[in-house]
Amino acid sequence: MAIQTEFKKKLFINGCWTEAENYTDLISPYNGEVIAKIPLAGETEVDQAVEAAYNARKTMAKMPAFKRAQILENVSKLLEERQEDAAKIIALEAAKPITTAKGEVARTIQTYKFAAEEAKRIHGETLPLDSAPGGENRVSYTTREPIGVIGAITPFNFPMNLVAHKVGPAIASGNTVVLKPASQTPLSSYFIAELFQEAGLPDGALNVVTGSGKTVGDKIVSDDRVKMITFTGSPAVGIGIRNKAGLKRVTLELGSNSAVIIDEGTDLETIVPRCVTGAFSYQGQVCISLQRIYVHEKEYDRFVEKFTEAAKQLKIGDPLDPETDVSALISKDDVKRAVNWVEEAKGNGATVVTGGETDGNSLKPTVLLNVDPSEKVSCQEVFAPVVIIYKISSIDEAINLVNDSRYGLQAGIYTENIHHALHAAEELHVGGVMINDIPTFRVDHMPYGGVKESGFGREGIKYAIEEMTELKLVVFNKK
Repeated sequence: MAIQTEFKKKLFINGCWTEAENYTDLISPYNGEVIAKIPLAGETEVDQAVEAAYNARKTMAKMPAFKRAQILENVSKLLEERQEDAAKIIALEAAKPITTAKGEVARTIQTYKFAAEEAKRIHGETLPLDSAPGGENRVSYTTREPIGVIGAITPFNFPMNLVAHKVGPAIASGNTVVLKPASQTPLSSYFIAELFQEAGLPDGALNVVTGSGKTVGDKIVSDDRVKMITFTGSPAVGIGIRNKAGLKRVTLELGSNSAVIIDEGTDLETIVPRCVTGAFSYQGQVCISLQRIYVHEKEYDRFVEKFTEAAKQLKIGDPLDPETDVSALISKDDVKRAVNWVEEAKGNGATVVTGGETDGNSLKPTVLLNVDPSEKVSCQEVFAPVVIIYKISSIDEAINLVNDSRYGLQAGIYTENIHHALHAAEELHVGGVMINDIPTFRVDHMPYGGVKESGFGREGIKYAIEEMTELKLVVFNKK
C-alpha cells in the first residue's frame, strides 16, 4: 500500500478518503513553510463520521478477541516497517527533534503491541452469591462489554503515541472511534488511519476528522451516539468538555507543572543529565515535563551550577537535524506567552541564569531562580523549555511546595533515604510518584493520569480498556 503523500489531504470516514468543502494550510512551526492542505470538517462530515462509527459498532463488538488482537499486531508491524516515514512526519508537523520523534514512534509500536496483548485479557470474575442469605443455588459472573462509539480528542505534543493510547485500547475492547487530532498535527493520524485500513480494520471502526474544536470537538462531545470522550489537552478545554458531556463517560488528561525533589546526599553527576532531559525534551512541551526542581540547601549551589552548564550545551536547530536537542515551539503565540511569563517573573525579582531569549520560533533553554511560587511560570503549566530551581531545607518543606499546586499528574524524588522515599510516596498528592527518577518517566503499559486539575481516569492500555468497557453482571438461578 502506498502511504498518502499528496499535498492535499482528505478526511477519513467509513473507510474512504473524503473531500471537505474547506481547507486550511498546515504551517511548519520551525520555518513557517506550508507542509500540506488540511480539510476542515463541517457538522455534516462529523455527522457522517459518527454515523459510520455507530453503524460499525456491532461488527466490532462481535469481532473475536483474536481478530482484534491480530489487527493491532498488524498495525504494529506496519508501523515498524515505516518508522522512518512516521518519525519524519512528526518532526515536520510538530517540530519535534527527529531523534525524539523516532523515540515516539518506537513507543507507539510498543503501545499497539500492548493493545494487541490486552485484547486477549479482557475478562470478568465469578461471584459466590451464597455468601449472602438468599443467594443459594445461584451462579454469578461478570463480563466486560464495549461501550460503543468513542470520541477521541488528542493533542499536538505526542501526535502518534497519544493517539495510540486512545485508539489502541478502543479497538482492543471492540469499540469504534471518531478521532479528532490536534489542528497542528493531523498528518500522524492520517498516516495511522492508512495503516489500520491495510491491517484489516472494518470500515467505520476508525474515522479521522480534522477541523476546529468549536465545530468538530463540540459535535463529537454533544452527539448522543458517542458514549465516551477521551481527551488530552488543557484544563480549560477539558472542563468545558466535562460540562457538555452529560452522562457520557469521560477520561481527561489535563497536564501539570511537574516537580522533582532532590534530597541531600544524592549523586548529582547522575541526576543532573536526567533532569535536563526531563525539563527540555521536546522543548518542554510534555504534560509531565519537569518544571519545578526543589533542591536541598546542601546540594543547591552545585546542582544549579551543573544543571545550568548542561542546559547551555543543548543544541537549538532544525528538527530534522539528528544533532538538534531543542527546536521551535508549536506556535508563535506559545513563544510569546512563555517569554512574557519569564519577563513577569524577572520583573518581580526572579533571576534568569540562562536562556529567556528567542531564536526564531525557538526559546532557548531557560533556568530561573528566586521565583515567587505565585508567578505564572511556576504555578501554571508553562509548556516550554523553562525550569525553576528552588532551595529547600527539608523533605517536608519540599512536599508541601510540590502539593501547593492546582495540578497533580506526576512527581519525583531523588533520595538515598528509604524513609524519605516512602514518606514522599505517601504524602505527594499526585497520580504517580517516581522514586529516584524524574516525573517525566512513563512507559506505555503503566496506569497514567492525575488528580486535581490534572484530570481523572487513567490511560495505559489495560486501565484505558477498563474505562472503555461496561461491567455486566449475570446471575443464573439453578432452581
